[in-house]
Amino acid sequence: MAEAVFANMVKEASLDDVISVDSAGTGDWHAGQHPHRGTRAILAKNAISTKHTARQITRSDFDRFDFILTMDEANYKAVLQLNPRAKNVVRFMDFAVQHEDSEVPDPYYTGNFETVYQMCVDASNGLLANIRSRISR
Repeated sequence: MAEAVFANMVKEASLDDVISVDSAGTGDWHAGQHPHRGTRAILAKNAISTKHTARQITRSDFDRFDFILTMDEANYKAVLQLNPRAKNVVRFMDFAVQHEDSEVPDPYYTGNFETVYQMCVDASNGLLANIRSRISR
């Protein structure tokens, strides 16, 4: 969900030729699958498309991306175990302005797709503002 929300914002800001957006999990249990039907429904409700297919994070991602964003503390620790010296691993909710939560709950388990969507919008706005401040355009 976060990938689709942020990619949509990047596209709306006409920065999709400058900012690359991708998503990967720390495990391979959903590799090759499309987003959960609840995620697809909330994205469709908000006119956001996604063609994402799940994949597992790789070591090359640390070199390919300026930010490796994590949704919760368990993922943060798992990503750092893969590359303990990585300086680009950041908690997604650190960019949020309106939500004080430090973790994004997994709506697969909680069913709170609307709340998670709002959290993703908030953090994505902050992330995009952060990136915009770093690029000259």
